[in-house]
Amino acid sequence: MRPVRFALFALYQLSVVLGVLLMPAALLARRIGVPVPFDRVLSGLGERVD
Repeated sequence: MRPVRFALFALYQLSVVLGVLLMPAALLARRIGVPVPFDRVLSGLGERVD
């Protein structure tokens, strides 16, 4: 596995874990009207890993 691809995969995994851990805060923020861009981050990293 190339180092760049490995780093992107690790970053993708880290962003998934952070997304799961921050889900309660994201739901609360969404409830009060603050947009949360987790989907854009994950989809962008997912495209690069594939």
